[in-house]
Amino acid sequence: MLINDMKILICDDSMFARKKLGMFISSLGVTTIYEAADGAESVEKYNQFKPDVVFMDIVMPVISGVEALKQIIKSDPEAKVVMASSVGTQSYLKEAINAGAVSFLQKPIEDSQVEKILNDIARGID
Repeated sequence: MLINDMKILICDDSMFARKKLGMFISSLGVTTIYEAADGAESVEKYNQFKPDVVFMDIVMPVISGVEALKQIIKSDPEAKVVMASSVGTQSYLKEAINAGAVSFLQKPIEDSQVEKILNDIARGID
């Protein structure tokens, strides 16, 4: 799979964070990017669009990112969900990895880390 063929879902309650990450992913040639502003919406959008990769903030309204991750993995055990967390929420890291996250990003998210994760998933490495 090529990166520019991927469908990406960005889940973050911060519109700025969604737009910033979306603009970088677009710069890699990805044309299909969906957004969700809370955990419940992220599960709905995942089930609707079946994206290749999900970037999920851990701290989200309605249901947490970890709970949304668990629901996505329950419906699709092959889902590729990358969790993102700011300083102070690292205690959720182990829970997220145990729940099925394929990777973890520390905020502020570095573009090079996003590109590496997308390249690894595109090549089947996760």
